[in-house]
Amino acid sequence: MDKENIIRKLFDREAIRNLVNLYCRAADRHDHDLMRSLYHEDAIDDHGSFFKGLAMDFIAKLPEIQAPMKILHHNVTTHIIELDEDEAEGEVYILAFHQVADKDTSYDVLIGGRYFDRYSKRDGVWKFSERAVVADWATVKDPSIVNLDHPMIEGAHLGCPGPKDPSYGFFNGFSRGIRATDD
Repeated sequence: MDKENIIRKLFDREAIRNLVNLYCRAADRHDHDLMRSLYHEDAIDDHGSFFKGLAMDFIAKLPEIQAPMKILHHNVTTHIIELDEDEAEGEVYILAFHQVADKDTSYDVLIGGRYFDRYSKRDGVWKFSERAVVADWATVKDPSIVNLDHPMIEGAHLGCPGPKDPSYGFFNGFSRGIRATDD
């Protein structure tokens, strides 16, 4: 393989990794405009019992799905990418924490799973063309054991879904709904 192809593949892999990381940010910050920018218009999303179908329809339902979720925290671990020109497949291992409000209490769900992804590069931009969620394990703690009132946390910036998250005031380069460029 020549040097130019090696460099192109490295850039493509990094763009795909950035896409996956932006997905986590969009999900955790409830940034639906950013989420829309990560999928091709004809992309498919399979989130199990929550949704199966066109990704844009899934994103339209996210406000309802995410409404009871006080905390979302997605973490990417292992990410395997197979490239084939302007198409690629990826298996993404994740740890996803959810704190869900339920009537007068909250409960915690920690999921170890994977995303099965198909990516396409169109007009020079990598986006999801298909994404399926796979749960490998889960643990539920009811009631929640999250304690953001503990003295050890006192004075810390507290993350939250939506535009009030402290990252929007701290960073100059992170704007809601805007996909960072892959320069």
